[in-house]
Amino acid sequence: MILTLTINPAIDRTIIADRLVFEDRAYILDRSESAGGRGINASQVLHSFGAKTTAILTAGGAAGQRIEKLLAGRGFPYDAVHVKSESRTNLTISDKNGLTIKLNEVGQELHPGELTEIKKRVDAHLKKADWLMLCGSIQPGVPPDFYCEMIKMAKTHGVHTILDTDGDALLRALEAKPTAIMPNQHEAERLLGRALITRGHFLEAVDTMQAMGPECVILSLGARGAIGSSPNGVFEAIPPRIEAVSPIGAGDALGAAFTWSMEKKKPFADSLRWGVAAGTASAQLPGMAFPTMNQTRAVFKHVELRQVK
Repeated sequence: MILTLTINPAIDRTIIADRLVFEDRAYILDRSESAGGRGINASQVLHSFGAKTTAILTAGGAAGQRIEKLLAGRGFPYDAVHVKSESRTNLTISDKNGLTIKLNEVGQELHPGELTEIKKRVDAHLKKADWLMLCGSIQPGVPPDFYCEMIKMAKTHGVHTILDTDGDALLRALEAKPTAIMPNQHEAERLLGRALITRGHFLEAVDTMQAMGPECVILSLGARGAIGSSPNGVFEAIPPRIEAVSPIGAGDALGAAFTWSMEKKKPFADSLRWGVAAGTASAQLPGMAFPTMNQTRAVFKHVELRQVK
């Protein structure tokens, strides 16, 4: 079973416009609302792939109730820790050309007792899990070593961990040596404190991040695919050219497909290829839609895999 943790979930409101321009009007073509957060999105992809998954999340106030209501129709089990603070609402605006603006609330503080309850729920589910996906931002006031504690807890159960977060939460979690981390380009730049522009920069960044503690590193590069480093080598997965409709959530699909493949004991390189295929397939879909196994498999055939070293 693959367990996902989304400590800072949100209602994701998505608007599709005919175009995004300054100082001129645009028209809304479609709008939608979904229960969001990186871990929740990952669980949706895992469920569509036929994997067993449980999503752990927080839910607070009217927005939290709405998140739970939206989750009820997803088809996979979830475990919501009820908190006093209102859950987030995020807004994404995309146009027909794939140009996207994403506006996220940072979230509200959690009480110490609520954090203790989250840890208890995770610990209880770890007894049946093979992988734990730690996904997304943490709220203000949550200790920056929170994910570090989760990784250490998972290790006591023999559970592999994949970390998908940013900032101090990412930096501090590296101390616990997670199985894998998967920053995108911007997150890697913030972690390393420098711009990453060229392919040489990307390869150097992957080596540097792996030396910081994780067993494996996946550097997600959007339309350019991903570079992955593992004890068995460094690999580059290059997707086919597509007409991107909405890139939002593509990284979540990448992480889910990678973890699904690793849970099935596939080689790291193949898992990287599956991840890039799912991310690419996701980008072809409108709004916050995620690919099916068949849609991902169709792209997988066209993902080029190169061993760099």
